[in-house]
Amino acid sequence: MTLTFQPVPPVLAPTTTSDYFPVRRLFCIGRNYAAHAREMGKDPDREPPFFFTAWAETVVPDGSIIAYPQATSDYQHEIELVIAIGKSGREVSTDHALDLVFGYAIGLDMTRRDLQFIARDAGRPWDAGKNVEGSKPLGTIHPAADFNASKGAITLAVNGVTKQTGDLADLIWSVPEVIAHLSKFYRLEPGDLIYTGTPAGVGPVVPGDVLVGAIDGLGELTVTVGPLAA
Repeated sequence: MTLTFQPVPPVLAPTTTSDYFPVRRLFCIGRNYAAHAREMGKDPDREPPFFFTAWAETVVPDGSIIAYPQATSDYQHEIELVIAIGKSGREVSTDHALDLVFGYAIGLDMTRRDLQFIARDAGRPWDAGKNVEGSKPLGTIHPAADFNASKGAITLAVNGVTKQTGDLADLIWSVPEVIAHLSKFYRLEPGDLIYTGTPAGVGPVVPGDVLVGAIDGLGELTVTVGPLAA
């Protein structure tokens, strides 16, 4: 028997320039706001930046209905600033890290928190908790020249009630530092996305919830939680 496989088309993220950004890889920085690190039971003052990865297919656009995934009873929201990489670079310095940036967007890192904690406490990878279909909603990408990533309010509301609030100035590791750190391990390439971490206030969602994330200068990202995934 011969099996024929069709290639998966690239995920194309919209930009404000009417072009599309072909998504390549996702790098997600963990515990990059002090208050969130503490609410997760960790000490942000003693921990260098760490990250996990996710498939490009986890990215869905603004306005999507995202299915509540199977195998969890604690699916949680995390609002994040996302960096879109537009140039290749390996072992870049913080002084030159921003040269790699194509633009910025609002993102959500939806998390099966119960599965993440089980893996974390057992010293295992976080894939089952973090790398979930439809779990990385992404807003419109704005050109780097149009946005100052060093400061600005970042918020997330669920059904009109604000749950997360912070400021980009509160990032433990700044945008240039995050890029420089990742480039020590990989050659960053055009199409890569970096989710930079979430402020405090993460919490569970249920089907029917409407999530609205906002970052000053980047507008809003809205998604609705749909029924349990088939």
